[in-house]
Amino acid sequence: MYLEFYGLREPPFSITPDPRYVFLSERHRDALAHLLYGIGKGGSGGFVQLTGEVGTGKTTLCRLLLEQLPENTRVALVLNPKLSPVELIETVCEELKRDIEGKRGSLKALTDTLNAYLLDAYAQGLRVVLIIDEAQNLSPESLEQVRLLTNLETPTQKLLQIILLGQPELREMLARPELRQLTQRITARYHLTPLDRDETEAYLRHRMAVAGCSRMPFSRLGLRALYQRSGGIPRLINIIADRALMAGYAREHSVIGERLVARAADETLPGHARYLARRFGLWAVAAIAIAAAAGAGWWWSQRLPAPAPAPAAPVSEQPAEADPALAQLTARLGATQDSELTAFGQLLARWQVDSSQVSVRDAVRCAAMVAPGLACLRGRATLEQLARFDRPLILALSGADRPSGYALLRGVGAEQVLLDVAGENLELRRASLNSYWNGDFLALWRLPESIPATLKRGDAGAAVGWVKDRLAAYDKGPGAADGTSFDAALEERVRKLQQSYGVKSDGIIGPETLFALSALDDAGPHLARTVK
Repeated sequence: MYLEFYGLREPPFSITPDPRYVFLSERHRDALAHLLYGIGKGGSGGFVQLTGEVGTGKTTLCRLLLEQLPENTRVALVLNPKLSPVELIETVCEELKRDIEGKRGSLKALTDTLNAYLLDAYAQGLRVVLIIDEAQNLSPESLEQVRLLTNLETPTQKLLQIILLGQPELREMLARPELRQLTQRITARYHLTPLDRDETEAYLRHRMAVAGCSRMPFSRLGLRALYQRSGGIPRLINIIADRALMAGYAREHSVIGERLVARAADETLPGHARYLARRFGLWAVAAIAIAAAAGAGWWWSQRLPAPAPAPAAPVSEQPAEADPALAQLTARLGATQDSELTAFGQLLARWQVDSSQVSVRDAVRCAAMVAPGLACLRGRATLEQLARFDRPLILALSGADRPSGYALLRGVGAEQVLLDVAGENLELRRASLNSYWNGDFLALWRLPESIPATLKRGDAGAAVGWVKDRLAAYDKGPGAADGTSFDAALEERVRKLQQSYGVKSDGIIGPETLFALSALDDAGPHLARTVK
């Protein structure tokens, strides 16, 4: 009804999972990377766990995962896990197209059939993955049966990779003492949180643009109200926004403000404040109270606190040993074998490169190009420099009387850093990291194969044009359309870029400068913005 009024070709906020409307926030990209890593070699045949609140996009990520699976992967997808252990194994066999006539009801016969298939698939170089959606609905008996499936193995390799997708209740269920054997086999965990304020606005603009809208009908206050009333949960955003557009059309309002959004939320989400309070605790209650107070609304819109006028010396001066996450890091590194291979596999997954297509052991040596179009760099930098590059990368960690190893840097904040150590997320104080890290890092980034390792004044051609186009995004200067020669003016622009990123300011484009140029591209993974 409101399509023509708002210049739309189709409804922008349908809750059906249309792939054209998929919006991957930073959290969704990280979650997808965890799933891809789990299916890749890094998963080691254990469990991968993805949890998230209702409506945050778990099923959408599952669909994206299925679209990106390597050709040598066979998948059994269980969408209704409210099954007995025998029914669950029957469903897995049916998904893998096994003939189980005459074997139904016999757990031994079904397991033997599945084991024979897995051995045959292993001999053919195939990878078999079991994905269970809504896994919080599994009974403890069925969960135990799922764990027993991972006992199917050769002397060197597990034959089945299992991915559990579920609501937060799944984490509570797996914390039970009787399920500790299963919990110990989880090699990667990720909890999908709602969108933040900026991501909510980007999500809305994306869906409106796909639907053909040339002008955003929601005012800035309307966008803020949408975020506050939905809590950043995509499904709730869709429901409220659709109702708000309908209300705006009925009242012939070309601009939809916070009052219409609030009314739409009240009509579609009764008791929403109580729901958030139950799910997210006092934090959500405070957020809703602040949103209701007009004078304090702007405070809530600023998700990151402004820097304090006084230097944060007390934080950095605290002994590193006082950081509880430091002990967790030490224990995790001590319990992880080949942590560099693991971290490299995770980094490949974030760039959506299947680790089975790359010799990870060879790639760890960091040749200039570890795969077609994928460059590698080993270097040394400060944490501030790495934050400026804004890419996830690998840190080499070592300390006196502590196990050494490697961790994936996922985020940098004013006080803390976010690390991924063999699938476990740790928020570590900067001072704690400094006691464990001397500046060594390893990075990957996308780079056209036609770009040479070094470019300098006097060079010309398409590679120089690529550099100019990248710089234009940084300094708004001329791009390749104004010529593809490396002249004195371009050299000066390169120097300014190098100074900005803390790279040697010589005007010559080498690996570090190429990495800085790649950081100007919005495509690809970025560091998390939610770290304190």
